[in-house]
Amino acid sequence: MPKRILQGEVVSDKTDKTVVVKVERRFTHPLYKKVVRRSKKYHAHDETNQFKEGDKVRIEECVPISKNKRWIVLNAE
Repeated sequence: MPKRILQGEVVSDKTDKTVVVKVERRFTHPLYKKVVRRSKKYHAHDETNQFKEGDKVRIEECVPISKNKRWIVLNAE
């Protein structure tokens, strides 16, 4: 099965080798037919601490690195 790749914005880089990425998705509401935005935050591994708050990044699913980290940062957009 291929690994999922998501894109989002770094909202926190306070922890060492970790960034928090907010991924936003948009979909049409099934009843009201209006576009709805939903967001979710993912903890992603950043080995070199190169990504800062506000950066647009792509993250890829990986094996669990810690209790919360299951994603790695691929690159900035």
